[in-house]
Amino acid sequence: QVQLVESGGGLVQAGGSLRLACVASGSIASMIVLAWYRQPPGKQREWVATFTHLGVINYADSVKGRFAISRDNVKNTWYLQMGSLKPEDTAVYYCVCTSSIGQSWGRGIQVTVSS
Repeated sequence: QVQLVESGGGLVQAGGSLRLACVASGSIASMIVLAWYRQPPGKQREWVATFTHLGVINYADSVKGRFAISRDNVKNTWYLQMGSLKPEDTAVYYCVCTSSIGQSWGRGIQVTVSS
């Protein structure tokens, strides 16, 4: 099993930036896909970005060009750099790892963008 802990959330004004981090521990050698999801208030959870073990990166249309996902293998950490933030980016953000032994979710971290 892989354990995930997010950090870096908080309150930011529209147009600002934040960087979320997700530290992985446990069976990290088995990780295949690293991703970020979010759940806006009163809405369903939605996919944000994905980084595969082959280096393939994809983004949801709503964040393309504003967000960037990256990985630091030495620190067992992956990041979500968020820029040009909008109030509609307000959500609880989750890091997710899919491995050969299953899928793990972090507890989530709040990001609030004020207008």
